Amino acid sequence: MKRRAGEREKELKKKKLLEELGENRLPYLTPADADFHQLWKTKYSKLIFRKSDMVPEELHQMVQESFLTLREHNCFFQDLVRIKGKDFLTPVSRILIGNPGCTYKYLNTRLFTVPWPTEGYNIKYCNPQIHDACKALMRLNDYLHIEAVKALQAQNLFETKEIKDTTVIDREQSFATSLTEQGSVSKVQSGVCVPEDDRSLKNRTSYNLTLLNYMDPLQMLYLKQEPYFGMGNMAVSWHHDENLVERSVVAVYSYSCEDSAIEESNEQELKGRDPAVWHVGLKVAWDIETPGLAIPLHQGDIYLMLDDLNMTHQHCVLAGLSPRFSSTHRVADSSRGTLEYILGQCELALQNLQTDSDSMALSLKSLEAAVVKQVEEIHNEVEFEWLRQFWFQGKRYLTCTDWWLKPMAKLEEFWRKMEIMTSLVLSEVRKEQQIEEQRNETISCFLLLLKERQKLRKEWTASRAECSFKNHQCRKRRATAIFLTR
Repeated sequence: MKRRAGEREKELKKKKLLEELGENRLPYLTPADADFHQLWKTKYSKLIFRKSDMVPEELHQMVQESFLTLREHNCFFQDLVRIKGKDFLTPVSRILIGNPGCTYKYLNTRLFTVPWPTEGYNIKYCNPQIHDACKALMRLNDYLHIEAVKALQAQNLFETKEIKDTTVIDREQSFATSLTEQGSVSKVQSGVCVPEDDRSLKNRTSYNLTLLNYMDPLQMLYLKQEPYFGMGNMAVSWHHDENLVERSVVAVYSYSCEDSAIEESNEQELKGRDPAVWHVGLKVAWDIETPGLAIPLHQGDIYLMLDDLNMTHQHCVLAGLSPRFSSTHRVADSSRGTLEYILGQCELALQNLQTDSDSMALSLKSLEAAVVKQVEEIHNEVEFEWLRQFWFQGKRYLTCTDWWLKPMAKLEEFWRKMEIMTSLVLSEVRKEQQIEEQRNETISCFLLLLKERQKLRKEWTASRAECSFKNHQCRKRRATAIFLTR
């Protein structure tokens, strides 16, 4: 419900913004514009860009080979996502790689990590090349963690200096005024100037996964047009990244296969961005006053989104003409998205199940409404947030590793026990021995969760049929696109 309300709010904001624009388009700047760097400095200062020549060549080679290896082994998949109650296949193909047992959820779809080589875990890869590719991406992850820490430290130093400079100017302007304002300045300084401790920096930069993206624009018959600025074809629409640790840094490594596509246009001076080149677009969220930015992305370029930039701004990816990979490193919120978490929830639910030592018959320890509610909520969570999400995506993970099969078998075993617990509740509430008030309360909360389960099962059945149809249509479109480009 909360998510749907948030989606409705976004749609209303988007509708209002488009109505205000009418047929007009908002201005945006590229590096060719005189005011580009000034705008970046004043409105987008928490976006940090590193050109490819600042990254070690050995790392470039390892990472770019890993992208090609994963593509060669068919490890990239389009996701079926849900937007405004409708299912869509993403134009971009993806794979999630990261810490064992981690997941990442976006647009109602949960992705499960192909684990990178991690000490203490027995991870069997389907191919030694896939092992090497995951290891290379873990190396990139370590490198980006260090770069993110440096960037945050530099930002803190800059903000500290800025506040000190402001304080000095204020004092010079008016000694009397400075006496009254000194208290407020010192409060600001106490919030910003105190050096950020190592734990906070680590929490905001310790990437637990990377979402890899791949798209070949020439194989797409249709790409959505950017609606606000007229920036052209979009590979990924305007968005905030979801389910991240608050104020954590997002780090992106970009690799466009420029050798295989049309080079940048040098024939004439273009107005706006070069459509042959991939760009990242940025704008202040729901703002029509501030111009947007379109920054070109080339082989091996890196950008970092610091602090609250992901919350106050939106970004999109603008397609060029060449195939492109990216590795987007995130500190995913692991409070509800790890294998350890869901196994713990299952064990909590099963505490209400007991076995008779003589007859081995199963029964419930408690029929209190709060206990029944907690168990049935966990029951729904296991089924719809984990089991169905995993199996709905088919055997995609088996192209890389079978690591998730044992944990999923364990979750299925827990789920079957919770199905028995549901039957036991139904059996018990039919009996007359219970106090009527307590019985009615238990039935009331229990039925609500059963109805939700029934509704979600119908939705999942419909989504599966829709996915089969969309996959068939997608294969047809790709075949047509390949034919037309020959």
